[in-house]
Amino acid sequence: MKYLHTMVRVADLEQSLKFYRDQLGMVEVRRNDYEAGRFTLCFLAAPGDVARANEESAPLIELTHNWDPEDYEGGRNFGHLAFRVDDIYDTCQKLIDAGVTINRPPRDGRMAFVRSPDNISIELLQDGAALPATEPWMSMDNTGEW
Repeated sequence: MKYLHTMVRVADLEQSLKFYRDQLGMVEVRRNDYEAGRFTLCFLAAPGDVARANEESAPLIELTHNWDPEDYEGGRNFGHLAFRVDDIYDTCQKLIDAGVTINRPPRDGRMAFVRSPDNISIELLQDGAALPATEPWMSMDNTGEW
């Protein structure tokens, strides 16, 4: 398993970049706009991690800016922790066997979400290409919020 990033939703991307980048000193390593989903993802690394960030080997902060205004009361602005795993199906099965609920099953062979005991959302991402879609994962419904 490899720690990837922490996602934080931001109401004003430029204001947040002023804080994280200009004042705190983090470095923007990539940005993607998703017009169909109406959001922007902006990834930041600590200055000492920039070289590794370009190789996807450094922990990052993911600023998520939804273009349509939203209310982030109650901690909704904190998104999730993300980890890359060697085999998403094996990881999810081990979690199920340990009594963990898979909130968003890896139907696509690539991504799943679970929650910690403190209700923190955890994203699991398949290392490399998505695994072939297979049962029981393909038919499994979402459970709760992720």
